[in-house]
Amino acid sequence: MSGSVVQEKVAKLLSRQNGKPVLRPIKPLALKNEVASRSLKKGEATCVTEMSLVMACWKLNDFNNSVCSKEVSAFYTCVEKAQNKAKGKQGTQG
Repeated sequence: MSGSVVQEKVAKLLSRQNGKPVLRPIKPLALKNEVASRSLKKGEATCVTEMSLVMACWKLNDFNNSVCSKEVSAFYTCVEKAQNKAKGKQGTQG
């Protein structure tokens, strides 16, 4: 739909032609020029890349953990860093 068609529909819904208006906008019907900043919420995934590398290595090597020790250690290091970062944030919030 083009912008003018949408504007026409909004104008029709806001008009008092058919009695009471259907819509009552509280704020102007326009988009803002900014996007809300988003931070990681509790429980969101971290270290997904490292985990996928471990799984790919396991698949290539018939799930032999000794061959993929480098990937596994990189994953555990990433998890440890994420936990330390979460503990640091939790201490500053409370």
